[in-house]
Amino acid sequence: MKVSLIQIHSVPTMIEDNVQRGIDMFRQAADEGADVVVFPELWTCGYYLETFDFLAAIRENSRIMERFCELARKTGTLIILPLPQQIGEDIYIGLYVIERDGRIIKNYQKSFLWGREQNYFSPGPREYRAFDSSVGRIGVLICYDIEFPEPSRLLALDGARMIFVPSVWSIPAFDRWNIQLPARALDNTVFISGINNSGEGACGHSKVISPSGRTIAEADDGECIVTCEVDLGEIESVRERIPYLKEYDMKLKPGGR
Repeated sequence: MKVSLIQIHSVPTMIEDNVQRGIDMFRQAADEGADVVVFPELWTCGYYLETFDFLAAIRENSRIMERFCELARKTGTLIILPLPQQIGEDIYIGLYVIERDGRIIKNYQKSFLWGREQNYFSPGPREYRAFDSSVGRIGVLICYDIEFPEPSRLLALDGARMIFVPSVWSIPAFDRWNIQLPARALDNTVFISGINNSGEGACGHSKVISPSGRTIAEADDGECIVTCEVDLGEIESVRERIPYLKEYDMKLKPGGR
């Protein structure tokens, strides 16, 4: 499986410019044979905004979704597309997973909100379920969700073989980015892909981590596309050497079952 991570510089409030640049980067990744293309958290509108800015971005969602569903169909590419969402009166940091045929197969809302996010967004349900896709059984989290060990553990126990983590990860938290992603990969012997923004205070360094906690592809801090081949068969060989999940006591699982 070839995975491409779109590390884009999202200019605040410049939705159309951000989306057009994202489409251009997507097409480049698809032309290079990507099976999965993933965008970072809040990439269409930027992060350091006010409520009315996020509501303005949400009004563009249907048009953006239509364009990316068509791109998925035309290129045969699975797309993980973060967008702000509104359900009733509540605003969420969310994402959609678009299958190769243009169907939406997953809708997820960020469940742990960091700092100022709590002033603008509601947390999504703390329900972490893997799901089947054309590239295998996968899971999704958003940014701060990965800093808690339980969400990724629940996804791994539910059969996820790769967990995708769109993010806006800041420069002051760069050390945690380099610790948390490999830790979650090794904890659960799964692949982890962390997709970060570039610029506007984000540290970049999108990366793909192997089930043994090794970085197999990584960006610098500039706008770029990170593409690498992922062999999901590596999971079995790693788990033979590192039997964390085989020897895991299920009584420790949240819920105790």
